[in-house]
Amino acid sequence: MLPFRDVDFADFDSLLSDEEKLVCRTVREFVEREAIPHLGKWNREAVFPRHLVKPMGNLGLLGANLKGYGCAEMSNVQYGLIMQELERGDSALRSFASVQGALVMFPIAAYGSEEQKQRWLPALQRGDAIGCFGLTEPDFGSNPAGMRTRAVTDGNRFVLSGEKAWITSGSIADVALIWAQTDEGIRGFLVEKGTPGFTARDIEGKGSLRASVTSILSLTEARGELLPGAKGLRTALDCLTQARYSIGWGALGAAMACYHEALEYAKARKQFAGRPIASHQLVQAKLADMITEITKAQLLALHVGRLKDRGRADFAHVSMLKRNNVRAALEIAREARDILGANGIADEYCVFRHLCNLESVSTYEGTYNIHTLILGERVTGIPAFE
Repeated sequence: MLPFRDVDFADFDSLLSDEEKLVCRTVREFVEREAIPHLGKWNREAVFPRHLVKPMGNLGLLGANLKGYGCAEMSNVQYGLIMQELERGDSALRSFASVQGALVMFPIAAYGSEEQKQRWLPALQRGDAIGCFGLTEPDFGSNPAGMRTRAVTDGNRFVLSGEKAWITSGSIADVALIWAQTDEGIRGFLVEKGTPGFTARDIEGKGSLRASVTSILSLTEARGELLPGAKGLRTALDCLTQARYSIGWGALGAAMACYHEALEYAKARKQFAGRPIASHQLVQAKLADMITEITKAQLLALHVGRLKDRGRADFAHVSMLKRNNVRAALEIAREARDILGANGIADEYCVFRHLCNLESVSTYEGTYNIHTLILGERVTGIPAFE
């Protein structure tokens, strides 16, 4: 694979501060050095690079936009650039960091007791502990309000019973944040690895996110510790908003990787009178569409990030970001695969790996259609979910 050249058609970097450029460059160098040379093998063998977790913590990449407890306290734009560069490597890297920071550390920081924060946040930030987020169930994905997992009181503690599916980092997690129905509505709980009645098993045979750990969690009267502030489905959805923001930036990284590989391939590949296929009109049309969509996605991600840093971004803005950027990245990956021809399915190249990963990224944290309905309700004032 040729060395990556920045994908910046409209001088996007001029909109970034020196600190933001430094964060982007640092993570890019880390991914280029530690991950990209090995990702084809990890994907082929379905291996998550767990040895990178602590180095990611050392760089401040876990919970990077959170305050205190050892977190890097970066801006949301800096955090987004981290996610971009991690997913330029592979969705598995960004998924791990998203779950660790947005879906485990964020709710502990936002809804946990001081004791819970002191115990878990520094360890999760350093990568000494791994967390997972248990909301989705086998029968309830887009409709989390229908979850069947239930928590009942047992003295001063709660016991949880139910099953969660498609859980990133599930079998390697030291702590799981489980959402369950109670007599007072949906609440969030921490369940530690090794708790009697709590087990995790990996989902095998995935065609996507193969370098990521994806698990099923089973709870049979397993004791959980209540997160005091995690009350109602809205608190769970607030966590998803944090993760969806990181996905909007991450998908951009995957799109950049696919575009770059397709462009370099098209300039080198010769067909028909020994001319590079980049000289053909149809190929140039594809590349023009791809770089236009990347540029639009960059500007949307940056604007939502700036709004978020000013406290003005809400869940609908993030839905637009996730919806637009993932769909754009998926189309770019498909066009890049077409430009590479038969080579586009070989794992010597990154395009097909990103294409397969993006099919999952398009589904989790709200499908394209779910985000369409979120935006539809925002602009009309009329909910269409029921």
